Amino acid sequence: MTDGDQRYDEDGDAPLGGYATLATTFATGAGLFALVARRRGLSLPDHVPPWDVALLGTATFKASRLLTKDKVTSFLRAPFTRREGQPTDSEVMDAPRGEGLRRAVGDLVSCPFCTSAWVAGALVACYASAPRAARLVCAGLASVTVADWLQYAWSWTEEKAEG
Repeated sequence: MTDGDQRYDEDGDAPLGGYATLATTFATGAGLFALVARRRGLSLPDHVPPWDVALLGTATFKASRLLTKDKVTSFLRAPFTRREGQPTDSEVMDAPRGEGLRRAVGDLVSCPFCTSAWVAGALVACYASAPRAARLVCAGLASVTVADWLQYAWSWTEEKAEG
């Protein structure tokens, strides 16, 4: 077996230990929430209405993009990422830096798909413990998503009108 056959990825630099730490942290957080909810007698919903799933999904989408791509949240990502290329008007592109856990966190905070699981976990925990407050927060994030689409539609309309 060659050295290349023993590597997980082509470059041999995937921070698997860091990923394991992040996965353990997520699972521990979910377990602690379940334990605290049970001890406090929190009555979890038997089902989640489709409208709430859509609202949670839209809020998860927007919060994940805000955390991973927004200019004003760069300070959160900066210890774990570096700016890559020129930012567009609406989003930035960051790349992970470092090794081990630092690199794994950089992968997490620069990827909206990766971050969405964490955001969804937090929003669902809020929804389970304080549904009215969670719906309000989710409605706010969903309204930003709608506003973003309207901004894009407005810009597209202006471009078409100006020829």
